[in-house]
Amino acid sequence: MEINELRKAFTCRAPSSPEEQKRLYAYLRLNGVEPGEIYQGVEMSSAYVNTHHDTSYSNAMMNLHSHLFYEIICCTNTCDVEYLVGTERYRLQKGDIIFVAPGVSHKAILPERMPVPYERDVLWLSEKYAGLMKEMLPAGEQNLRMGTHLLRTAGTRWEAIPELFRRGVLEFEKGEAGAELAIAGNAMTIVASLIRASLDPTTAPLRAEKPELLDQVMAYVEEHLGEKITLGDIARQFFVSESTVSHIFRQKMGVSFYRCVTQRRLIAAKTGILAGEGLENVSRAVGFSDYSSFYRAFKQEYGISPRQFERMKQI
Repeated sequence: MEINELRKAFTCRAPSSPEEQKRLYAYLRLNGVEPGEIYQGVEMSSAYVNTHHDTSYSNAMMNLHSHLFYEIICCTNTCDVEYLVGTERYRLQKGDIIFVAPGVSHKAILPERMPVPYERDVLWLSEKYAGLMKEMLPAGEQNLRMGTHLLRTAGTRWEAIPELFRRGVLEFEKGEAGAELAIAGNAMTIVASLIRASLDPTTAPLRAEKPELLDQVMAYVEEHLGEKITLGDIARQFFVSESTVSHIFRQKMGVSFYRCVTQRRLIAAKTGILAGEGLENVSRAVGFSDYSSFYRAFKQEYGISPRQFERMKQI
């Protein structure tokens, strides 16, 4: 099975138990795919809107990644999960809504011991669909932006927004006639509600967690993507040992420090390719020493070459 088909299958169907998830991981590895790569490069099956429910029991399928579409995530339970969007980290609870724009790096950070799985309803909006919605807004509202990556609905007059996400997921799961239209219409209602909630003076935006070492290192990486970044440099910059940095990345990000830096470089590379920059220029701009190293890293992470990605997005 092609990697993109595997990704579509496993991001639209949540495992029902930790045991089933382990079997899915084994199946993925049998097909040459590491579980954490499933969310890398996944594409929408619809030209406009996708929605589904997702369940995670561990960090294994949670690599740092980005999408070419808008992703809006509604957390449906409280399970001590944190969410990293760009360089800001949020601690989630039931009813929290995360907004991630195209090209923005993000990742759920799950605790090592989880009493309950991380459950969420997910809405994907293509840039084409977002453009249509923008055209429908009055001229004075067309530049509206959500002022934060996250909205907390619990205890506010916006507590019903999660129910809209659930309605869309149920439409998708039933698959009845007209389901795509119903899901697209429901998505518009969700976005309109989020715009109103973000402008509501009684709704205080949730603040990011106080920066810790992970956040400080991620911010440093963000600012120095085009430069050589070593574990030793990071340790000296933040007055900690190399083992301390390595441990926190393994614990929180689920991968080594160097793998995480590579993932962030590749996310920036995708943005550069979509902007029409030459592949050689992109590889240098995001910190790869030569094009062959960039090619190998890109192919390993996304299952296609940079040239294939470039051509695919030109269609």
